[in-house]
Amino acid sequence: MRTISYSNAFKRDYKKCAVQSLSSSLIESLYFLINDLPLPEKYCDHALTGSWQGFRDCHIEPDLVLIYRKVNDDVLELIRIGSHSNLFG
Repeated sequence: MRTISYSNAFKRDYKKCAVQSLSSSLIESLYFLINDLPLPEKYCDHALTGSWQGFRDCHIEPDLVLIYRKVNDDVLELIRIGSHSNLFG
């Protein structure tokens, strides 16, 4: 099982999100990630390119994206969370 590390940007983003509405979806996706299990297809997990190379994103909800990376075998780093347009626009 991996330990979760939070970037400062993720902490700021998380406070801005409606935490009540995303809690169960976020917890479910984190369960898969920290246990190194493949995410179900509904999360649309994929590698990022360009300036985000080395990171991955998954869709917690249709327009709520979690950007993360697996730093090593022990750490899952949560980088950003927010709408697609806020993170990439």
